[in-house]
Amino acid sequence: MAPQTNPREHPLVSVVVIGRNEGARLQRCLQSVFAMAHPGFDLEVIYVDSGSKDESVAMAEAAGARTIALTPVRPSAALGRNAGWQAANGSIVLFLDGDTVLHPEFVAASLPEFAEPRVAVVWGHRRELFPRRSLYIRVLDLDWVYRPGLTPYCGGDALFRRSVLQQTGGFDASLIAGEEPELCRRIRALDLDILHVDRPMTGHDLAITRFPQYWKRLTRAGHAFAEVSDRLRNTDEAFWKGEATRNRNRCLAVTLGLVAAVAGSILRKSVVPFAIYCALFAAFSLRSAWKARWKTQDRVALLLFGFHSHLQQVPIYLGQLQYRWSHWRGTRRALVEYK
Repeated sequence: MAPQTNPREHPLVSVVVIGRNEGARLQRCLQSVFAMAHPGFDLEVIYVDSGSKDESVAMAEAAGARTIALTPVRPSAALGRNAGWQAANGSIVLFLDGDTVLHPEFVAASLPEFAEPRVAVVWGHRRELFPRRSLYIRVLDLDWVYRPGLTPYCGGDALFRRSVLQQTGGFDASLIAGEEPELCRRIRALDLDILHVDRPMTGHDLAITRFPQYWKRLTRAGHAFAEVSDRLRNTDEAFWKGEATRNRNRCLAVTLGLVAAVAGSILRKSVVPFAIYCALFAAFSLRSAWKARWKTQDRVALLLFGFHSHLQQVPIYLGQLQYRWSHWRGTRRALVEYK
């Protein structure tokens, strides 16, 4: 069992920021970290760079962060986070991506949660900084919205007990995506909790303005589904196996349905089969939007989200197939970057 962290003790919090070619976004992130309110605890800031070609390392040093420069053959967020927490001195570690902005009150408001010894991870709300910059960002912003309470896993921004990272060995550095849920699975196996709190944590700069970026980001998610579920298929907890299977089935329904509708329209020389397919797709999209209405009052975003919920099944499954193909060939994919 992880030792308790008494919020009255004046602990040291280590902030580990990871990045690769983030440029001005990194500068903004570090400024938000150094500007945070930190009554009752001390602060150290570590920036871990993964082979940037820009001036990220010099920028972080100038901001006052301790820097670690990695030159991995196969960069990954997990490698950067592991290097950061292993060099950290704090009993609590806050992980941030370099394209985020930290809410000034999040850490101070969240440290008391660790008074409960079962709590290993605390995370809050991450939302997009510029949701109206593109339709893609507007809809993907809703992907960050989760109900507060105990959750099976967290995202890349979160507070961790360092002792739990030591117990588990940290993130699986061989994964290019999906490393946070995989680690949280091992944390929960220790009978510890992942707590999602109802307070703002970070703003995120997704910077997706073109369809190819949107598509590539979703194929990365599919790769994570396939790789993590494949690794754990013979364990007591078949993690993400259900999600991977549902994605496959939904992708086949979307694509085979479209093929059948187009073929039917061609053979019958009628738009009716294709029109029926479009009507069904719209109906399922509206149903998904209605189910997600608790996430926002933005009706346009909800309609886009409903459409996205079904369209995304195709690139996610292609990501799964890409992993299967690489695995069959005995090769490993490099980091999938969409910015």
